[in-house]
Amino acid sequence: MELSVARKKKITDASFHVLLNNRRVTDGHQYTQPSPSTYPYQWLWDSCFHAIALSHFSPEDAKKELRSAVSQQFENGMLPHMIYWEPGTLVDIQWGREGKKRTSTITQPPLIAEAVWRIFEKDGDAAFLAEMYPALSSFYEYLLTARDPRGNHLAGIINPDESGEDNSPRFDDVLGLPPVQTLQENFKSRLKLVEELRNGHFDAPFMKQYFWVKDVPFNAILVENLVVLGRIAGHLSKHEDALKFTEASRRVADAMRERMFDGDLFWPTYSESYFKVKLKTWAIFAPLYAGILSEDEAAKLVEEHLLNPSEFLSNFMLPTVAMNERTFDPQGFWRGPVWFASNWFVYRGLLRYDYQNIADRLLENSMELLEKSGFREYYHPDTGAGLGAHDFTWGALVVDMIGRNSRG
Repeated sequence: MELSVARKKKITDASFHVLLNNRRVTDGHQYTQPSPSTYPYQWLWDSCFHAIALSHFSPEDAKKELRSAVSQQFENGMLPHMIYWEPGTLVDIQWGREGKKRTSTITQPPLIAEAVWRIFEKDGDAAFLAEMYPALSSFYEYLLTARDPRGNHLAGIINPDESGEDNSPRFDDVLGLPPVQTLQENFKSRLKLVEELRNGHFDAPFMKQYFWVKDVPFNAILVENLVVLGRIAGHLSKHEDALKFTEASRRVADAMRERMFDGDLFWPTYSESYFKVKLKTWAIFAPLYAGILSEDEAAKLVEEHLLNPSEFLSNFMLPTVAMNERTFDPQGFWRGPVWFASNWFVYRGLLRYDYQNIADRLLENSMELLEKSGFREYYHPDTGAGLGAHDFTWGALVVDMIGRNSRG
């Protein structure tokens, strides 16, 4: 897809503008709020997205974003998904942890190794790799142990929010919620999990009796980022660690195939019995990002699902839930609208498997959404109308998509 210089400049300038406007500094920590009016704190995977986008403009600012993200790491290695740098009343959940700064007691998808490496690719600063490595290795060790207490090589999540997709219908059955529900009903059930977590003194295995899901995107992101972490370790001459994390990636990928793969698709599972949730969301495409599928499996996935007008081939790609699912709601939070995070992961996967033309279409749709509706939290897959929060930073991921487009 040939992109005009003027069009690229307009979109990249607008992306940098929203990142700059949402930047904050507190006690020397620089971070980016996803949306000042709606999300005025720091979130883990949001900061990874910010750092990846910022690496195209200012690697130094990208580094500051990630330094802030790891600054409140727990002693057990977990990186909290929220840091409340400033007092506020928006999304102010009482997580029950005391410390230098209030944080959540759950995490988010482990994208941070790739974010660190992407900065290194821009400026070659090996000192930054060495600086971040202790936090990275500790975090991924935590996921490989505390989130896999039985040694089955899949990381469990203990709250839907850890998937980054708070009320995705993938989690309805586990929460005991009906296919059609209100956002308030869903939020109440997730807050109940926070209460149980406080009662269990923040012990992840304790939560298995309440919510224990092996999610497809979370583990696919883990697979890819363990490879990246092994690369970082090797660059730092930590050869035993490099081998350890690379082998861990292979074991997680193998376990995903053993426990999740059924009917040519990967499904999330729950409980110790690995019950599968066979509901089609964008998560079925996450294995593309990590290269877990064979070429034939990828072709079938793309042709039968991604390009299926009854499922994911909407006017504006990519709906987060298949359009023929009962739970599909084109305006429902994570229950159908287009989100830039999922577009970015799927775009990466399409390029990995050499589906350049389809990737071009996904990029074109993503750019059209920004041009039509601006930087919004999510978008209607049919009309392209912007929904949710305003001045939302995830749209800046389009800069990375453009940067990876071989024809741009």
